[in-house]
Amino acid sequence: MNSIELNENAKKLFDSGDYENSEIAASQALSIAQELTDKSQEGVAINNLGHIARMRGDYLLAESLFLQAIEIYQGLGRKDGIASNLSNCGILYYYKSDYPKALEYYQMALSINEELIINDGIAVNLGNIGLVYGKLGLYDKALENYQKALKLYEELNAKEGIARNLSNIGNVYHNLLDYGKALEYYNRSFSQFESLGNKYGVAHTLGNIGLIYMEEENYDLALEYYQRALAFSKELSNKTGIAFNLSSIGNIYGKLSEFETELEYYKMALAINEELGRKDSVARNLGNIGVTYADVKYNGYNSETAEEYMLKAIAICEEISDKHHLYELHRDLASLYKIEKRWIDFSVHFEQYHDLEKEVQSEEAKHQAEQMEYRRKIEESERDRQVKLARFQEQEKILHNILPSQIADRMIDGEKTIADSHENVSVFFSDIVGFTKLSQRVSAEELVGMLNGIFSQFDQLARKHGLEKIKTIGDAYMAVCGAPIHVDNHAERAAFFALDVAELMNNYKTNIGDKVMIRIGLHSGSVVAGIIGENKFAYDMWGDAVNTASRMESHGEAGKIHVSEEFKHAVETQNFASLQFIERGEMEIKGKGMMKTYFLEQAK
Repeated sequence: MNSIELNENAKKLFDSGDYENSEIAASQALSIAQELTDKSQEGVAINNLGHIARMRGDYLLAESLFLQAIEIYQGLGRKDGIASNLSNCGILYYYKSDYPKALEYYQMALSINEELIINDGIAVNLGNIGLVYGKLGLYDKALENYQKALKLYEELNAKEGIARNLSNIGNVYHNLLDYGKALEYYNRSFSQFESLGNKYGVAHTLGNIGLIYMEEENYDLALEYYQRALAFSKELSNKTGIAFNLSSIGNIYGKLSEFETELEYYKMALAINEELGRKDSVARNLGNIGVTYADVKYNGYNSETAEEYMLKAIAICEEISDKHHLYELHRDLASLYKIEKRWIDFSVHFEQYHDLEKEVQSEEAKHQAEQMEYRRKIEESERDRQVKLARFQEQEKILHNILPSQIADRMIDGEKTIADSHENVSVFFSDIVGFTKLSQRVSAEELVGMLNGIFSQFDQLARKHGLEKIKTIGDAYMAVCGAPIHVDNHAERAAFFALDVAELMNNYKTNIGDKVMIRIGLHSGSVVAGIIGENKFAYDMWGDAVNTASRMESHGEAGKIHVSEEFKHAVETQNFASLQFIERGEMEIKGKGMMKTYFLEQAK
């Protein structure tokens, strides 16, 4: 197999949970890609290996691999690959509970996806950012990001993404104890997963709904939903899901004081969790069984059996350092010894419960302080991001005001050198007749105001006809049609623009009543256009077409549109009958020699 096939196989094996064979395939793909200097497939292989390391809990290796992939994609200019691996790094820090760092990576990935307009990538990162805010208890921000992600998924008709975000929104409302809203979103999520035939999603959502009903003490409905979730988990042979739902059902029967049934479900869950080697869940099942046997309302109350199960659970919690569950177990065992009047044992375990509770509360207080610090850092980061975004948007706005939008976008995308050849364009030049004398008769403020007023109207007409203003030099105005975006009817558009400009100026008078006349020149041909300068850069163009158009203007007459034979021919190829050309004859044009030229007019 080649590197592409090996990478595809590695992903399939990873998705099926076969990490060992997935790693073998990805390593082989990497070796072949490096041998062939195929950087693209090398990046894919390293990305696959990073995911395998992540699933094995080796976050340090995973991050190193994802950063290697980023470096490769930077060399390839593949921003999509960079964004994907930044997001992967964010996931690592999320798992490590370093939420500010996770958010930093997610936001970098989001910015690139927004720049590239990759809507599914935008939605994924918005959802991930929502998860971070949810972990920090910033539920308003979590909802804001989930809702944005949901809207994008709906626009994309991506039902999987819709279902996940509906469930996430439900989780937020659940944490806010707004059970009505939580159920609304969980039910919508369930419908989406069901329509997709995604049984894992269906089972998970049914479990969420069951938990809501249990917390509302609606045990009949809670049982119904957990039983449905259990059925789907069994159908999928999802042992983790089976064990979870068996335990949850056991909890409900305990609430209903149906102790025999409660024990039956706990013991089934215990057997599966022991098979899976999930020590934390084993400890909880053992503890639940012990507490049930220790309940004096249970006809099968058995202090020895209760003690046996609780001590086993305590031993496992000590092994895995689960202090939170451990102090609860010491409390429950102390309560059992109190019932049995075993005061020495009661004293030992009550003291251990009391000490552990204080330790856990101290750790929780420390954790809350860390969360507060995380929130502070995130709020600072968000303020910085908003300031940077505002500055960038302002810079972007300025760029679009001084450059053609397509050229501005290329510069924003990081293009360093912009130089393009355009074979067929029409160039427009105009100049105010007697401007020097006019400028001596009015104040500087009046002169600038007059030019600004005239050229602003030229700009409006240029937009109307699809021309791009290149620059103004004093009282001269230069525009082009056919660059930077090619259009077939560039000469026709330039002709009608020139006619509108001529009509505007034929009716124009200054504040003191003076008539202002202009000369206009047009020529069609080829040009070279690009960006010049580094700081005060400008979009400019050069070539014979520019020089000739300028000569048409300078050799023209006041109030008239002077055009070359090439321009006349370009218009005639459009077969446009509403324009007419008045032959001026041959004349000497500076730097060009003898040329046949025309005056352009509107056909009568």
